[in-house]
Amino acid sequence: MGSLFRSEEVVLVQLFLPTAAAYACVSQLGELGLVEFRDLNASVSAFQRRFVVDVRRCEELEKTFAFLQEEVRQAGLALPLPEGVLPAPLPRDLLRIQEETDRLAQELRDVRGNQQALRAQLHQLQLHSAVLGQGHGPPLAASHTDGPLERRPLLQSPGGPHQDLRVNFVAGAVEPHKAAALERLLWRACRGFLIASFREMQQQLEDPVTGEPATWMTFLISYWGEQIGRKIHKITDCFHCHVFPFVEQEEARRTALQQLQQQSLELQEVLGETERFLSQVLGRVQRLLPPWQVQIRKMKAVYLALNQCSVSTTHKCLIAEAWCATRDLPTLQQALQGSSSEAGVSAVVHRIPCRDMPPTLIRTNRFTASFQGIVDAYGVGRYQEVNPAPYTIITFPFLFAVMFGDVGHGLLMFLFALAMVLAENRPAVKTAQNEIWRTFFGGRYLLLLMGLFSVYTGFIYNECFSCATAVFPSGWSVAAMANQSGWSDAFLAQQPLLSLDPNVTGVFLGPYPFGIDPVWSLAVNHLSFLNSFKMKMSVILGVTHMTFGVVLGVFNHVHFGQWHRLLLETLPELVFLLGLFGYLVFLVAYKWLRVTAAGAASAPSILIHFINMFLFSSSPTNRPLFSGQEVVQPTLVVLALAMVPVLLLGTPLFLCREHRRCHSRRSPQPDKDTARLLDLPDTSLASQGSDEEKAGCPGDQAEAEFVLSEVFMHQAIHTIEFCLGCISNTASYLRLWALSLAHAQLSQVLWAMVLRAGLSLGGEMGVAAVVLVPVFAAFAVMTVAILLVMEGLSAFLHALRLHWVEFQNKFYSGTGYKLSPFTFAVEGE
Repeated sequence: MGSLFRSEEVVLVQLFLPTAAAYACVSQLGELGLVEFRDLNASVSAFQRRFVVDVRRCEELEKTFAFLQEEVRQAGLALPLPEGVLPAPLPRDLLRIQEETDRLAQELRDVRGNQQALRAQLHQLQLHSAVLGQGHGPPLAASHTDGPLERRPLLQSPGGPHQDLRVNFVAGAVEPHKAAALERLLWRACRGFLIASFREMQQQLEDPVTGEPATWMTFLISYWGEQIGRKIHKITDCFHCHVFPFVEQEEARRTALQQLQQQSLELQEVLGETERFLSQVLGRVQRLLPPWQVQIRKMKAVYLALNQCSVSTTHKCLIAEAWCATRDLPTLQQALQGSSSEAGVSAVVHRIPCRDMPPTLIRTNRFTASFQGIVDAYGVGRYQEVNPAPYTIITFPFLFAVMFGDVGHGLLMFLFALAMVLAENRPAVKTAQNEIWRTFFGGRYLLLLMGLFSVYTGFIYNECFSCATAVFPSGWSVAAMANQSGWSDAFLAQQPLLSLDPNVTGVFLGPYPFGIDPVWSLAVNHLSFLNSFKMKMSVILGVTHMTFGVVLGVFNHVHFGQWHRLLLETLPELVFLLGLFGYLVFLVAYKWLRVTAAGAASAPSILIHFINMFLFSSSPTNRPLFSGQEVVQPTLVVLALAMVPVLLLGTPLFLCREHRRCHSRRSPQPDKDTARLLDLPDTSLASQGSDEEKAGCPGDQAEAEFVLSEVFMHQAIHTIEFCLGCISNTASYLRLWALSLAHAQLSQVLWAMVLRAGLSLGGEMGVAAVVLVPVFAAFAVMTVAILLVMEGLSAFLHALRLHWVEFQNKFYSGTGYKLSPFTFAVEGE
């Protein structure tokens, strides 16, 4: 089978890399993404490995890159994407990149520091200018200090410490939210021995740190005495106020203001030059940083991979072990030879045997990736186990469409997915960061098929926004019924409901060409008819789906050489499933094909027959569907019950017998065992069976101790799970009927209560046009929000459960692990 149906063959290879060319070889493997390295130094600490110094140098560079990137972001710039494929730099180029990076970072720190200092200095000058030009002015007692009368106190004190007091000033600026608290604290601390004036600046100043405009409050405080002055200075320091010198003379203040304005202009010119130089440095960072980031990321990945290699005893080469697909081995050998040609010694690749289970490798493309993701979310398959993804491509959208069947809703989903598919190569669409959009975009092909299948099932249900469409002529004739039944005007007036009898000649002309006849949308028993149809359809689809899952298990048993499972597990499972529920499907199909309209009134009940089948009884009022039914039904029940002990005891007893036979034939001579191991083919020898099969397989393929109780317990759990699961899983498929009915009824309610009500409101053309605009808008919004998003998500989750629980557990274990190749490619690119 191809890689999509089953995991590719993966082998364990050993690489001998010359020390001089090891870096180039691993770098080339990272570009190709072919192998997954195994850690041969698991017992060695990460700080004691060979290339830990190189890894630390790369990490230090990444820290510097993060600083440069943050500076670019703060400047409102964006880093462009690197152009082309950049190889990992040579080890000798690391020093050059490190020196240039450190020089750029130092230049940026110096320029940024100078810019901050100049901005802070300019801010101080602007605040000082605002304080001097705010117009507080000294108080009147201090403004006329030349006259002797003003200096003379009213009461002359006979000497003392206060006889030479004069008025002093403290001027500055404070943040507005601190001004009230500052004024209150000054008044209380100085006990009123001051005069304070606070005014708000009319012009906002740019904050030197954040760059945002801010408003400041200027203040002027006049006080008497040195002790009061010390208190004022301490309080202003606590409030982080900007305090500036203040002179009393008006002319001196005007001269100082002019000097401050001149200094501000000169400082702004210097700041402009600094910012221009900063933009030049940031331009160089924008040009050089993206390729450096990619190269250093690749270099770090190479050294981390080299740390997983072991060193040969001669220290002339590195030894690595890696998983690689068999089909990629020629490419691997060619890549290593090309990378190691300059060293003079070619790298060597050869397979080695291994008992570990290889990783699973399933190659996908943009179409199959979403379906493979659904399977992997349940669990990654074991190595070379049957992959459910190819079958999920058909069954998942179909089961979704059974629950979501509507032509209109399916067409909207299909067009939405088609738009994403057509625009998938646009960079803006691929690089979108919205998480919801990325989820939809990743599953665009899944949505495309879900919408397409919903259109198909919508035609079968004959529903388009819950309304039936007459694509073909109806198979029922009302005129023939009226002519042959003698319906008069009086009869029609007395009968609110009319019945169409298919036994009357000409009334039923034949089945509708495709889907359900639109005349059923007018019938009062429309819902009963659809319930019966969809319920039986759900049982048929469920039994078919589960049977297909059991059949897929045959391919696993054949591939792994577990022939006994075909007879002891698969055959009893098929007999149990088909003998009970396959027979139910047969009864449904037989009744559809054999019972005609003439005998529909006396047709037997399938449900009563199925109940009597388990009770080993018969009902006199419920006649058989076919001759010999009384013998067939008990025989099938007995046969199904007889398969339970076979399923329960068959595999444990067979494995016990095989274990005893292998144990008796095992040779006690170890030399023969060693020779037999060396004679094994040059491939991976992983055992693919379950734990109990590893214990019971012939030869030396497994050495685990065989415990019959554990094998029996495992088989008992499997038997109980399968037998009870056949009943519960069949009932679980009835969700197809339930959700299909719920979707149809919700769509019908939305149509009747919104759009039909809006159409009946306006009698005139103009009124109807005005009314229909908001009505149709509400109908469209609720259709998308409720029927497409909510109902679509509900149907998606139920289809997911049917695949995970009812289908995949019949053959798929999902206990493997993915092949994670060493690659430089970023996920999503």
